Amino acid sequence: MYQMTPPQPIQPMAPQPEGPRRLSVAQIALIAAVVGFVIWYLVTALTPEAERFGTIGAGTRGTRYTGDCLLIRDETPYDAEGLTSIHYRAEEGAMVYRGTPICDVYSSGFSTREMITLQDYRDQIKEYQLKLLRAEIATDARMEKLESDVMTRAREVRAIVGGARGNMNNLESLLATAIQARQSYLKQKYSEDQRMTRLYDDEQSQMQRISSWTKQYAAMAEGIVSFYSDGYEYGLTVNNYDQFTPAQVRSMLNGNKPEQTARQKGKTTIYRMVREGYWYVLMMVRDSNWNPEEGRVYDLKLESFRDTKVRARVVSFTRSGGELVVRLAVQDQVKPILYIRTCSGELGDSVSTLTVPSRAIYYQDNMAGVVVVDGQYQTFIPVNILETRDGVTFISAIQQGVLAEGQTVRLF
Repeated sequence: MYQMTPPQPIQPMAPQPEGPRRLSVAQIALIAAVVGFVIWYLVTALTPEAERFGTIGAGTRGTRYTGDCLLIRDETPYDAEGLTSIHYRAEEGAMVYRGTPICDVYSSGFSTREMITLQDYRDQIKEYQLKLLRAEIATDARMEKLESDVMTRAREVRAIVGGARGNMNNLESLLATAIQARQSYLKQKYSEDQRMTRLYDDEQSQMQRISSWTKQYAAMAEGIVSFYSDGYEYGLTVNNYDQFTPAQVRSMLNGNKPEQTARQKGKTTIYRMVREGYWYVLMMVRDSNWNPEEGRVYDLKLESFRDTKVRARVVSFTRSGGELVVRLAVQDQVKPILYIRTCSGELGDSVSTLTVPSRAIYYQDNMAGVVVVDGQYQTFIPVNILETRDGVTFISAIQQGVLAEGQTVRLF
């Protein structure tokens, strides 16, 4: 006999853990394509588009030589001994002509007390003139006109001092003329007054006394006047600059002034007269192996407070003790180097050329050239490549006259 048992519940079976799923080849390729597209988009979107066109420019190329320069002007110093003070009449750096007053020099016998006495006489004259004018009863039309001229000029000068536009030098001259005209009329008007006459005589006597200690200097010829001196003007001149050796030039560049004569020692330089025309340069070239060509003209750039570029001709040169001094003559304005004695310089034989961006060079049938753009037309022009540096190529057209500065070229 079978024993019956109730049915037992069926226990579900736990699922077996699955292994990691791998990407298919197609999925990997799709992801790589998406990443590549994103990178390409970012690069193209953020990188500025390269220039498509450029411009033909002008340039120079050639050999450069650098060194220290000692400048020599065609100048004459004027000096005096035993002086007390100097009163300058001409303006610093002004062009003067023969007979132009330069300055007044007061000798050692002169005392400032003499000027104080002169001013005292003039103050007495002024006070007495005012007293006489206040005592006038009748109207003096001539005097009123002269007084009005003085006041008008004085107001004009004051306006310029306050910022108005105008020529101060001209107005000061006009004001001085107006004052002199008024003073001359007053002297004539009161010529019969004994006290006034005595005051004028005292003033004149004092002026003569001062003039006995005063020497007036005037320009002997045309030139630029300067009241600044460095002491080199006596021993270094346009007549002897070519006689100094490299060692002597180096010494002067180091601040050692050329020897002065016994006659010049103990005197004070009061001004110097600089003439236009030629000035000269002694250049200690750093490349002592260079052989300059006498008579050849080079570009000379003087590096100072303001760079000056001139054309300089080689007069001569001397090589000694491992140093090379080149003597150069310059025919140019002297004003830019009026206050320069030493500076660094660059000498070169520059050749004018055309320049283009290096990307403008295009090769057609193994021939270098540029593509000139003129409106909708593009023309290939063969060129000679002279030099390439810093992204710029120096060129010259094989056929002269077909390329010029300012033309547009295509970039590749």
